[in-house]
Amino acid sequence: MLTLVTFVAACSLVLLVFLLTANRNQRVDARVQNLSGENRPPVQGGTMAGFARVTLPKLAKPLVPENEENRSRLRSRLIHAGLYGRNAMGVFLGIKMLLMLLPVGTAMVLGLARLSPLMMTLVYGLLLGCAGMFLPNFWLDMRKKKRQTLLRRSLPDALDVIVICLEGGLSLQGAFQRVVGQLSQAHPLLAAEMMIIQREIQLGRSTGEAMREFADRTDLEEVRSLGAVVLQAERLGASVVKSLRVHADTLRVKRLQRAEELAHMAGTKMVFPTLLCIFPAILFVVAGPAAYHIIELFSTMK
Repeated sequence: MLTLVTFVAACSLVLLVFLLTANRNQRVDARVQNLSGENRPPVQGGTMAGFARVTLPKLAKPLVPENEENRSRLRSRLIHAGLYGRNAMGVFLGIKMLLMLLPVGTAMVLGLARLSPLMMTLVYGLLLGCAGMFLPNFWLDMRKKKRQTLLRRSLPDALDVIVICLEGGLSLQGAFQRVVGQLSQAHPLLAAEMMIIQREIQLGRSTGEAMREFADRTDLEEVRSLGAVVLQAERLGASVVKSLRVHADTLRVKRLQRAEELAHMAGTKMVFPTLLCIFPAILFVVAGPAAYHIIELFSTMK
């Protein structure tokens, strides 16, 4: 019985990953075409992805927060994870509802069909349903952390390209466009974000405001400080090139300090695996024969 319910949970997990990543390349292409202003036919999603976008928001209605503050907080979490779609909240909550109901429904069907004990099956189904309620939140947090890590690593390289372009006589908007072209292969995530910034500047926003929106989308302190540097340079008329160069050096120093901090923490993290895995095995090999002889000695004394 436990094997069947575990299989259902695995199928639910596969469904979660598939629905969230289905047609990803086509959606990225459509987004890039929209931001670049190219007049191309819209890319049509696959049948499964289209079905998910229509059905899952309807399934998610019981989970949609009634309070506007809670909805705004959830929307911010989705944006921080890179889910900018209009139906992102509905799809996310629909998948959560599906992962909650599918194990419970399967357990009830198996129990009522007498393929397994009803009460035990319902217990397993409820446990897996509770796990399905928290699994999407865990996935969302992991996606946000991964996204922030990629952006944090790519920011110094992008700032170097921007500084070189500005020193060569390009405008800041032209520098952003050059970053999109130069770093699209090495850092595609940052290139896509730079394209959004470039598009916002074309629509009339100032560079500082566009950078502030970038910081709000990523919830990254390095990006927030970069936006403050650009905004301050605009207001005070300071040299943007010098400010960006200093900020790039600061980001590299912070990255080095973070790497050193992780290296120092490695020894502490190895204590628990050593105590729980290696030390018991060594103790068994060293003290096992002696304990066996002591047990034999006490048995002969009886």
